Amino acid sequence: MSFLLSNKNVFEYLISQGICSEENQSMSKIELKPAKNFNLLLTLRDGRQLLVKQEPHNRQGQTAGESLREWQFQNLLQNYPELRHIRCSCSQAIYFDLENSIIIFDYLQDYRDLADFYSKENIFPDAIATAISAILASIHRLTLDRQDYREKLEPSTGVFNNQAFEMIRGLKRLTPEIFGRFPEDGLKFFALYQRYSTLELAIAELSKAIAPCCLIHNDLKLNNILLANNWEQAISQTLPPANSIIRLIDWEKSNWGDPASDLGTLIASYLQIWLYGLITSKTIPIEESLHLATTPLERLQPSIAALARTYLSNFPEILERRPDFLLRVVQFAGLALMQAILATLQHQKTFGNSEICVLQVAKALLCRPEKSIQTVFGMRASELINHQSVPLFK
Repeated sequence: MSFLLSNKNVFEYLISQGICSEENQSMSKIELKPAKNFNLLLTLRDGRQLLVKQEPHNRQGQTAGESLREWQFQNLLQNYPELRHIRCSCSQAIYFDLENSIIIFDYLQDYRDLADFYSKENIFPDAIATAISAILASIHRLTLDRQDYREKLEPSTGVFNNQAFEMIRGLKRLTPEIFGRFPEDGLKFFALYQRYSTLELAIAELSKAIAPCCLIHNDLKLNNILLANNWEQAISQTLPPANSIIRLIDWEKSNWGDPASDLGTLIASYLQIWLYGLITSKTIPIEESLHLATTPLERLQPSIAALARTYLSNFPEILERRPDFLLRVVQFAGLALMQAILATLQHQKTFGNSEICVLQVAKALLCRPEKSIQTVFGMRASELINHQSVPLFK
């Protein structure tokens, strides 16, 4: 890599690219934002804020190409007028340097991380879930079967890739490498996973059933969603545009893929609020733990149901071509929970009673999606499908 970004050279770089002037440098502030990329938040003299990201390179000087994927998505929004009304619902990049894998965004000052909002406020308004789902359905519907969009994306994204499938493929057989990557606790997970032959079969079946047909975010977790600070006022006064209370960010893994995976991953993020707040102990049966939580599932179900109802109201065509769509969404939610367990093993080196509970729920969602619909949404599939609400996007 020819250029390494730092807090010492970032202004020199921005000035050389014509993004800011030397006058902006004085009295400006630079803050390092911890993330997988090297992220710098710049507060300029005039109050404007820029987020400057550089993607890490490996020892061979190569990147995963995620910043290019983000830029391809940004170009799609800018170059196609029919997508203009969803621009204000996504992060907006202003500059991309392919050679050095640097991408720059206008920082969204009046928004907060949705995961942080839920964690600190411990409220789950249906209106927020409705806004998220309307945006997601609109993106999927507008890009459905659009070969011209696909051609714009595929030079950087290639074949649809779901991280969870990649991680789980490595569990088929234990190797010395796995023992080196995971802690002793992790062996409990591998033992349980290999004991559940139906789980492996369900994941394999889901992999074969994937039907790429539109642009997907491919990493739609709560920490990749921003909520406007004035969201309550915007909703109560119906300030235009209504969807601006939500921003979907970090399109670095965006791809041409299966829309059920986006909705399933999003639902899994809500389920994790419940599952990682469980009271667990070796003396408490798992069935009992699932009913003991700081945030009970019943509090989350209205939001989860709002996600599904709003999505289907804004994108009813998906049920015509995919009658099993809701079942696949539930299975993708289970897959996302499996991915969360593996991430915990890799980064926190733990696999305890909480993770065992998550594994049990993931197994139910993947192996018995029909029976799991009532559990996840708090209502039957027919109630979700037949519910009519006014689409937020035309």
